[in-house]
Amino acid sequence: MSYEAVCFDLDNTLYPYPPCNEAGKRAALAAFRERGYEMDREAFDELYATARLEAKRETAGTAASHDRHIYFKRALRRHAGERDAATALALGDAYWEGYASEMRLCDGVESVFDALAAAAVDVAVVTNLTTRVQLQKLARLEIDDRIDRLVTSEEVGREKPSALPFTTALAAFDCRPSEALMVGDNVDADVAGANAVGMDTALFDAGGDAPADDELPERRRPDYRPDAFADLTEVAP
Repeated sequence: MSYEAVCFDLDNTLYPYPPCNEAGKRAALAAFRERGYEMDREAFDELYATARLEAKRETAGTAASHDRHIYFKRALRRHAGERDAATALALGDAYWEGYASEMRLCDGVESVFDALAAAAVDVAVVTNLTTRVQLQKLARLEIDDRIDRLVTSEEVGREKPSALPFTTALAAFDCRPSEALMVGDNVDADVAGANAVGMDTALFDAGGDAPADDELPERRRPDYRPDAFADLTEVAP
């Protein structure tokens, strides 16, 4: 089947997320220690997880729920009762620098983009997070020139699976949902969200942890499950 547009999630779809997140946390812990905070990895992980959960609970449904600077600001307050703006900024920056150092495109991404470009198919990245961070990732992966539209949840004010990120991308291409494919790793945000809009969906989890179809209700089941990213050329264009 051919499409007029293909929308991709970014994190854990175009590149694997777990090694990047691990590198980011290692870098943030090193920055903690450089600033005089005594902390081992176990204590750091517990503090980070608690601050992350608190931030997500209080900012649910917004791009701020993914903001590492917010996590570390809260972690500092919880750990030392401090409101240390310079350290919170340094920890968040260290996290993203470490994260970016491990970013690598999944095998097959470039060949799929080549095929889409050759077929004059519009390409969007539709993603939950802040615009600055996602722009930095596209530049780091050196694919910013391959993307016709970037739609972030911060930009549109709603997180996937809300219809708004998807319809914003479709409107930019003057494209009907039935003419577009959504490719992502998350069965709720990407698959269920795009299914509800009327788009076809492909589930590709770069980390390899996606649940099987028989574990999912129909609304969360994708139309396609490529074993490798390059297999998307069999679906689109």
